[in-house]
Amino acid sequence: MSEIHYDMPLFRPPSEGNNLIIQATLGCSFNKCTFCSMYKSKNYTARPLKAVFADIDEAARNWPEASRVFLADGDALALPTDHLLEILGYLASALPELTRVSSYALPKNLMQKSVEELESLKARRLSLIYYGIETGSADIQRRIRKGATPDFMADGLARAQKAGIKSSCTVILGLGGKNRWRDHIEATAELVNRVAPTYLSTLQLMLDEAGRQDFLEHFGEPFVFQDDAGILIELEELVAHLNPERPVIFRSNHASNALPLAGTLPKDKERLLEAIARAKTDALQLRPAAYRAL
Repeated sequence: MSEIHYDMPLFRPPSEGNNLIIQATLGCSFNKCTFCSMYKSKNYTARPLKAVFADIDEAARNWPEASRVFLADGDALALPTDHLLEILGYLASALPELTRVSSYALPKNLMQKSVEELESLKARRLSLIYYGIETGSADIQRRIRKGATPDFMADGLARAQKAGIKSSCTVILGLGGKNRWRDHIEATAELVNRVAPTYLSTLQLMLDEAGRQDFLEHFGEPFVFQDDAGILIELEELVAHLNPERPVIFRSNHASNALPLAGTLPKDKERLLEAIARAKTDALQLRPAAYRAL
């Protein structure tokens, strides 16, 4: 039995670990964020439909009952809508039990597509996007070269919501360092409250050696990394300030986090704050540093 040969490295959200992955694109069309090293070894490429269809055929032979598909790499939504619709249609015809297709989404992806285009993708089962908010601070977004503003992000996520596409958003604790943490957290909470994504997860800032210097140079001032005590204060303040109009499923269980949490906001706010308060006085509740990873 043959297998799909992926163009490595291959990245996907943790929740997609048991699902079929199809590479619709390679790399990331933006690829300038200083905190991210995922696709630095690749040039962005839209894979030919013939190659994508061949991978789908191979997957259907090996896993005909697959019900969920993640479209890699980091920028499948950069593809023209007609191109994406062809991939989604082919997936549906090859995998009769298909129920959901998901992908990463960059801020510019959503703003380059109309609500009607996004609705057409949703009708073909593209129903979940993974979206990196990182921070709601316009100042920090500029320092990390995010290539977006809070208003730009909010407008794009509103388009996805109008189309019925769920969003799983991430924010990065520690991204403002010790000197800018309050702006980072307060602005992030404000943006999250504004957009009320379906899911919200925290990551903790971790830089690999290859990208560390680039991050520090572009930040524009000496960057002082947060320790665990500072991270817990950020987490506490973030949860305390989150009051979305719609329920948001919240997680801090990614392997980079010091303190794993799970709940729904605002319903579980007090329980989550109590857990953070306990961790602030009992370091044994934290994930050991040696076990944290991206």
